[in-house]
Amino acid sequence: MTFELFVARRYLTARRKQAFISLITLISVLGIMIGVAALVIAIALITGFQEDVQAKILGATSHIMVQDLSNEGLAGYRAVGDKIQADKGVLSVTPVVYSEVLISGLAKSKGALLKGIDFNRELPGAAWLQRLEAGTIPGQSGQRDGILLGRELAFTLGAQVGDLVDIVTPSASLSPMGLMPKRRRFQVTGIFNTGLYEFDANTALVSLATAQKLLGIEDKVSFLQVKIRNIFEAPAIADRIKKGLNHTVYVTTWMELNKNLFSALKLEKNIMFLTITLIVIVAALNIIATLILMVMEKTRDIGILMAMGATPLNVRRIFFYQGALIGVLGTGLGAVLGLAWCWLANTFQLIRIPVDIYQISFVPFRLRPLDFLAIVGVTLAISFVSTLFPARRASKVDPVVALKYE
Repeated sequence: MTFELFVARRYLTARRKQAFISLITLISVLGIMIGVAALVIAIALITGFQEDVQAKILGATSHIMVQDLSNEGLAGYRAVGDKIQADKGVLSVTPVVYSEVLISGLAKSKGALLKGIDFNRELPGAAWLQRLEAGTIPGQSGQRDGILLGRELAFTLGAQVGDLVDIVTPSASLSPMGLMPKRRRFQVTGIFNTGLYEFDANTALVSLATAQKLLGIEDKVSFLQVKIRNIFEAPAIADRIKKGLNHTVYVTTWMELNKNLFSALKLEKNIMFLTITLIVIVAALNIIATLILMVMEKTRDIGILMAMGATPLNVRRIFFYQGALIGVLGTGLGAVLGLAWCWLANTFQLIRIPVDIYQISFVPFRLRPLDFLAIVGVTLAISFVSTLFPARRASKVDPVVALKYE
């Protein structure tokens, strides 16, 4: 331990006549601790919420969507899919047919989105399809015209595995009574749960061939659903796809589809960081006040130290170390408190929220290493900067004046 650090630590030890200074020191430590804990909890909350929603959205939808500009369906989709699959960043390419339909169950009818997908291609990358809440994938148990329903949709319709539901499509067919909406009966083979409320409440899945036949587009698909290895490379991969295909194809990334949501979350995270940092700044003002009072209290001691050979640099370091110790202690305690709260909240799911509004049932807390380092770094920087003025003032004490009346 250096001479300056030893003296600084001794000065922070309370004495009876320094009780007031010790109280301010304690308040400074508590202020920094509360500020750091609040920052850790707030940033972990926003990050956890963002990552959870992002994972649920991307688990149920595509990373990149390729569709025809004419909105009449993508023709020659097999050749287009093969070109896209050749990209080294692409995991899978799945053709999708979708349409808004009316589904009628035992309890009631409901408008929903009917999606036709190739289950063999979709299954390896979709954990929610691998772990169905009930039943099996259409075609795996021999059922004809099978359909998968989202959990919330099945609950609304009053449908269970094995029940029959009627699908009415907007496309019309010619009958003796004129044009009539197409109507077809499906058997519910399974119920899925992605964890994304909107998707589970409004989506039904059938095989690609069944959907193409039902909607009368046997040689086309609505779009190609592209899954990639690194979701943050979506813009670059989308650009490569655009260059390799003709100009009648429209390519959209998951970032563009959910831009408003993730932009709002990022802005909220930045504003929360700046706002709660004010708590740390207020605590840093207490450090300044503590050190200034300490300088006034220790003027005689400073004079003695300088008379014994201590340089202004030594004195400056003593008071710098005092403020640094307060900052390090407050930051350490705050970090431990914040991380402990995040662990408790995740383990016991302490904060529950309405799933139909926020898409998740409880608030998850996740703290990225870089965010944690930023919190600790900013707090320590503010604490260290707050010591500069009092330390400089202490180094300017004239030992002759300090000891004149002693």
